[in-house]
Amino acid sequence: MKKQIKRFLLIALATVLSANVFAYDFTAGGIYYKINPDDTTVSVTYQNMNYNSYSGSVTIPSIVTYNGTTYSITSIDSAAFHGCTGLTSVTIPNSVTSIGGAAFYNCTGLTSVTIPNSVTSIGYSAFSGCTGLTSITIPNSVTSIGGAAFYNCTGLTSITIPNSVTSIGSSTFSGCTGLTSVTIGNSVTSIGSSAFYGCKGLTSITIPNSVTNIEDSAFRNCSHLNCVKIGNGIESIGENAFDSCRYVDTIYCMARFAPIIYDNTFATINRAVTVYVPCGRVNYYTGENYWNEFSNIQERCDIDGFESEINDSGIKDIKEESESIPIYPNPTKENITLSADEDIFIYNSLGRLVKQISNPKGEITISISDLPKGVYYIKAGNRKQKLIKE
Repeated sequence: MKKQIKRFLLIALATVLSANVFAYDFTAGGIYYKINPDDTTVSVTYQNMNYNSYSGSVTIPSIVTYNGTTYSITSIDSAAFHGCTGLTSVTIPNSVTSIGGAAFYNCTGLTSVTIPNSVTSIGYSAFSGCTGLTSITIPNSVTSIGGAAFYNCTGLTSITIPNSVTSIGSSTFSGCTGLTSVTIGNSVTSIGSSAFYGCKGLTSITIPNSVTNIEDSAFRNCSHLNCVKIGNGIESIGENAFDSCRYVDTIYCMARFAPIIYDNTFATINRAVTVYVPCGRVNYYTGENYWNEFSNIQERCDIDGFESEINDSGIKDIKEESESIPIYPNPTKENITLSADEDIFIYNSLGRLVKQISNPKGEITISISDLPKGVYYIKAGNRKQKLIKE
């Protein structure tokens, strides 16, 4: 797998570099520039395909003047700093909106990069092989991060993917063996194949509720991973997604319905590990292929994100309600007692009405023995309360 990823990277870089042997139109202050088709802006580029002279600390200005014309610097071209092993730091101005593919490919001496809030896209393999890079801040302006953008950045220890990013591309952080902390933004909907392949420093990962798809081998060979938390939006988890994560001992899956998985999605993970699912949803997992191989699936009702949002009953957030209904006992297996003079409605965790008591007068005892285990919401007039059926 690792050899295959590396082969793809080399092919991509060769494609980028083959476009022009000499890519620049002029040089100023030791930086090479290419005039863009609009004739008013320029891109930072490389000297030639076989040799790049950037080294030390480079500060890119926001404007540059050439032959009496002043240009705004709006992008860092593909492969602009490729192979500059002597480059140690780069400061990018607020005028730049994009960082091209392989822009800093194999800049092994690079330890610091300042990316401004103007940048919206980071290209394929942009920082691939920057083994000396220990930290990088991806600003909230970035909406697109290309595949393998930080491939084999072994010095990276933490990364925060902002809420502006909607997807993590294939192999984006593959081989980042020093990575110990990952924060994934709440707008990410998909995690690409091999995105975190071989990130052996990770001990836990939290997948936000926005993610619907985790692709093949996304966390494969994260060999020190022991806790996996998957949000309630997940619909499918690809083949080998958590293969060779043999030390995982706890899996949380917040989806109300078991997401699609394969026989090898959790390959090498002990099927006796604890799998926590939302209240009342155990049967939805034990009845599904490959989930039913786990022997210790339990419900959890006390963790944020596990309680299903009620969308069609008028009970959207029970926690915000200032007036509640005293119910006892709660949790319970058989009966509940409460006091109400308004009609009582009991909804399940999907927002469906499962029981109604009309015209109660004061204290009343209600049997719920016929209801399955899970979380329910009781409403009487403007008062609401959560109920747990054991």
